[in-house]
Amino acid sequence: MAGVDEAGRGACAGPLVVAACVLPPRPLPSLARLDDSKKLTEKVREELFPLIVRYSSAWSVVQFSAAEVDAMGVHRANIEGMRRAVAGLDTAPGYVLTDGFRVPGLPAPSLPVIGGDAAAACIAAASVLAKVTRDRIMVDLDRDLPGYGFAVHKGYCTRRHMGAISDLGASGEHRMSWSNVRAIVHGARVDQVETQEYTETQEYAETQEYTGDSDVVGDHATTDAV
Repeated sequence: MAGVDEAGRGACAGPLVVAACVLPPRPLPSLARLDDSKKLTEKVREELFPLIVRYSSAWSVVQFSAAEVDAMGVHRANIEGMRRAVAGLDTAPGYVLTDGFRVPGLPAPSLPVIGGDAAAACIAAASVLAKVTRDRIMVDLDRDLPGYGFAVHKGYCTRRHMGAISDLGASGEHRMSWSNVRAIVHGARVDQVETQEYTETQEYAETQEYTGDSDVVGDHATTDAV
């Protein structure tokens, strides 16, 4: 059985990262701390990452750049990422568990699990793989594009981040389909756009109930068929 989850869906900068993971049938003591990655500290996630890679039966991580998310829409990119992540597993799963919503076109029967990253170990493992991979990418981007604070807020729409876009302009890593990014680029004040709080263990946009009806944080509607 494979679990699938993503990181970066609600961010306005950086990639969308999707992971799939197949765990051994019997629980492993070394992975007992597995939980929704947003409930774990960065330290615990980094400790779990190599253990998941070592002990999983198969794992796969794919990513979509900010430009690809803009071109496809975040929901379509998310769905396609889950398909590619499952297809990229070395071991073909007999069943796939997804976190919260149905994913058509998977190569195996699937079941959406509400709150799946806290309820199913394989989804939790995928959540950690996606989150750690994306956080590392954002830390690297912080070195390449100083001033935006990517290493701190990981590309989410915090007040500090919106202020940096106002001061520096948008970079090639910003998702221009996000309405608040466009507004800032076109001269809106930070207090005129929607912002988020970001902490180490909780990402505002990714903890909201998600139906696929629209993007988060003022983004354009994404009701295209997938």
